[in-house]
Amino acid sequence: MAKAARAAAAWRTYREVTKPGSPALMTRVRAIPRMIGAVMRGQYDGMGKGKLSLLALGVVYIVSPVDVLPDFLMLIGVADDFGVFLWLVASLLGESGRYVQHERSVIQSRVEGPVEGLEQA
Repeated sequence: MAKAARAAAAWRTYREVTKPGSPALMTRVRAIPRMIGAVMRGQYDGMGKGKLSLLALGVVYIVSPVDVLPDFLMLIGVADDFGVFLWLVASLLGESGRYVQHERSVIQSRVEGPVEGLEQA
């Protein structure tokens, strides 16, 4: 059941990345450091520091030599790492895609300028 959910999440991420008009894969990858910085500075409300912390814990879990299910249990030990990896990649690509869209909307609003008839403070 969990394998099917991970496979479905990977498929949804693939479809989102390849959807016309959506940010390309490398655009999303390059946006990840900017997104992390914006979240840390409080400039991007689309993702909270709590979710960023969970993503960081996912990275730590993958690179850590200590596992919940040890890797010497061949299939099970590797499967949990792979599941965390899939979740991490899907989450990062999804969030960075939303961040790129946010950046584009901010840039577009700056280019268009203030709406006529509204007073500026």
